[in-house]
Order: sequence, then structure tokens, then C-alpha cells
Amino acid sequence: MAEAKKGAAKKKISSAQKREKQNEKRRLENRSFKSTVRTAIRSYETALAKNDQSQSETALNHVYSLMDKGVKTGRFTTRKAARTKSRLTVRLKAE
Repeated sequence: MAEAKKGAAKKKISSAQKREKQNEKRRLENRSFKSTVRTAIRSYETALAKNDQSQSETALNHVYSLMDKGVKTGRFTTRKAARTKSRLTVRLKAE
């Protein structure tokens, strides 16, 4: 009986295959996160179009939060986040 269980051991995966699997998982997570950021930016733009000041500020704060989290986790560069936040803030001030 013990010998039969030995044969059912897990098959070894090469490091390249494991890396490919990890990269795919990370790629999908990053893609999902970036999509969330784009959706937040769109909701901010719709709030701006409606001239709703409080909703615009709330949406802008949400975008700021997401961009900062993206920088922290390495999904965005610091410069990209700063540029995006700056452009969005300028649009709010222009209204």
C-alpha cells in the first residue's frame, strides 16, 4: 500500500514553467488593476461633466488613492502617477 502512494507523487515543474505561470498570474492582476484605475478616471470625468464639485473631489481622491497604490506595488512609475494626478487636478481647478 505504501508503495502505491509513492507513485502518486506530484510531478516536478521546471523553473521556467513555474516562472511562466507566475508571470501570467501577475499580468492578469496588473491588467485588472489598471482597468480599475481607468474606470475611476472615467467616473471622475463624468462627475466633472455634470459640474458636481463634491462628487468630482471624491472621485479624484479615489483616483489618487489607486495611483498611489499602483506606485507602491510597482504597477506604475512615480512619474506616470504624478503626471496623471497633476493633469486631473488641473482639470478640476479649471472648472
